[in-house]
Amino acid sequence: MLDGVILLWFVLTAIAVLFVAIDIRTTPESPVLKWGFVLVTAYTGVFGAFLYVLGCREPLPGLHEQYVAARWRQTLGSTMHCVAGDGVGILAGAAIASSVDLGGWGEVLLEYVLGFAFGWMIFQALFMRDMVGGSYARSLTSTFIPELLSMNLLMAGMVPTMMILKMRLGAGGPGTASFWFVMSMALLVGAILAYPMNWWLVKYNLKHGMMTVRPAAAAQEHSTHPATPEMAAGKHSMDMMRGSKPQPSIPVMTLLSFAALAIGIAIAWLFGAM
Repeated sequence: MLDGVILLWFVLTAIAVLFVAIDIRTTPESPVLKWGFVLVTAYTGVFGAFLYVLGCREPLPGLHEQYVAARWRQTLGSTMHCVAGDGVGILAGAAIASSVDLGGWGEVLLEYVLGFAFGWMIFQALFMRDMVGGSYARSLTSTFIPELLSMNLLMAGMVPTMMILKMRLGAGGPGTASFWFVMSMALLVGAILAYPMNWWLVKYNLKHGMMTVRPAAAAQEHSTHPATPEMAAGKHSMDMMRGSKPQPSIPVMTLLSFAALAIGIAIAWLFGAM
């Protein structure tokens, strides 16, 4: 029965990824978030497709700006960006750890390091550097704390889910369907846990949410957003500078994020999965 559930999961995931990959081409979203939603759908199957339709897909022509302005959709975009980028590194770490029989603490550490490095240095700092004037070095500095906080909550959900499911289901290595099914479930739980932290980050303009990027002609027609990704990013960057002082403070939220990560690891350890 479990094999049937896993097979059904991957069949539905393939259909969901195909739908999002084709449909999102006409959605006036930034390229990085378009790729982000495709990746997240590959991770989380029909859940990712559902979130794309509910949170990002333009309901009617010209309404994307108003549609994604809601705080919860902005937060969804921020969370999807985090999960997409960090997920690549985490999955790579999990595959490497399984291939060399590195389990427990070693596996968690490798996944954390690779997930954080890819999410921070590529998906955040590199892909979003236009928000700080195109400087990669400045982008690395400005995105470090937001990436750290979001990553900690993502891993707080992933570690116990991944470790406990691996133990209960007897998941094999990266050459087995059960391995990827477990990682999908872990990323899904991690995304849910990371959402509240991303709400706080978006609220105080420490992370971006959804954006609207239209071709020049369409932008002039709707006249509500800039015509190019660079101009859109520049406007958002100026908005970020006007943010109010975060409450609770960044140091407090950083401590809370590490506390959440410690609780997640403790749960895995208490259930004997570490």
